[in-house]
Amino acid sequence: MKRLTVITICAGLAMAASGAAVADGAATYKEACQACHMTGAAGAPKLGDKEAWKARIATGKDALYASSIQGKGAMPAKGGRADLSDDVIKAAVDYMVAQSK
Repeated sequence: MKRLTVITICAGLAMAASGAAVADGAATYKEACQACHMTGAAGAPKLGDKEAWKARIATGKDALYASSIQGKGAMPAKGGRADLSDDVIKAAVDYMVAQSK
């Protein structure tokens, strides 16, 4: 019985840790998005540039998520980070939108 309890606790901690990673849009931005969205490379809207983000935000989060996950223009799918889950990308989008309103 003790072994089952330990396994259950470990599984719960692993799930909690992965949930924390999903929710950390700022960290994902810094790791995967910042190179282009800080400099404006290839026409990427800069983080915090309200004018550049205004029309994009107006399209709605679902459109922003789709563009980010599937790629758009010069931006490859998931910003070139195919290893990231859709939820992690969505968290990064949410972070960028919040910083750019």
